[in-house]
Amino acid sequence: MELAVNKPGGLPPGMVAGLAAGLGAGAFWGTAFVAPVIVPEFGSVNITVGRFLACGLLSLGLLLWGALRGKARWPTAPQARAALGLSVLGYTGYYLLLVIAIQFSGAALPVLIIGTIPLWIMLLGKPQGLRWRSLVPGLVLTAAGIALMVRADLQGAHSAAGTGHSLWLGVLFASLATATWTAFGLLNARWLAHHPEVNSTLWANWLGVAAGLGALVIWAVAGSPLGELLAQPRLGVFVAVCAVTGVGSAWIASVLWNMASRRLSASLAGQLIVSETVFGLLYTFAWNGQWPATVQWLACVLFVLGILASIRAHR
Repeated sequence: MELAVNKPGGLPPGMVAGLAAGLGAGAFWGTAFVAPVIVPEFGSVNITVGRFLACGLLSLGLLLWGALRGKARWPTAPQARAALGLSVLGYTGYYLLLVIAIQFSGAALPVLIIGTIPLWIMLLGKPQGLRWRSLVPGLVLTAAGIALMVRADLQGAHSAAGTGHSLWLGVLFASLATATWTAFGLLNARWLAHHPEVNSTLWANWLGVAAGLGALVIWAVAGSPLGELLAQPRLGVFVAVCAVTGVGSAWIASVLWNMASRRLSASLAGQLIVSETVFGLLYTFAWNGQWPATVQWLACVLFVLGILASIRAHR
């Protein structure tokens, strides 16, 4: 991607729009952090399946609405294959690998490994012509923020994680999950760059339908029986949470991320992923009526400084 050149002191309009879209995607992704806190009794698998199904149903409904108005745009066979493949990398496959990792080694170590995704995308997505040393401040600040975020969890990892082969299997599956979402971030940006005729909303709809199909597969493999779900006393709250996160953290976030991926280099867009952690932390503490610890506030400050440093490097 060619970097736009603008007079000192200002940012290209396309970059401003891309930054706003990327931060907006992070704000909506962050809602997924608070969903398990609201309905913990339903489990992470059911919550995720519900979110993907809600996203898929909305996407299908929008496509059918377009068909009724005579403005339908259905994917070709290669486009459908791309949507299915990328939805596995960035949605269902990524999540299944993460769940398996947590089952083997507990939550702390997989979270630590998954937290490095922004760093990998920043490194692998560097545009030609941008010097490596320009990325160092943003990389260092982001890495320091991630280290602070997981510092408290590392002690819990030794007590909650598995041992021996179980621990290393968890590390393996968490690394695979990291690789799948990193690949999704890079390949999704490349696909959008090569298909300007497909707008961000249409592509989000195709990905959403594919993710909905993947959610059905996850439910069949690891979800709770329908009768058990219907018997839960807080079923209405669960449905509401799935609907809100399905529309927000899945569909709207996907549209915004596609917009950001089209306007920013992969390295700068990758930097913005840390905003998901910041927003998720704030939402969770707001729901619980608590203040983040000092070390968590410091991590958020480092994330923000890292974003600003990366913007400066890409101007």
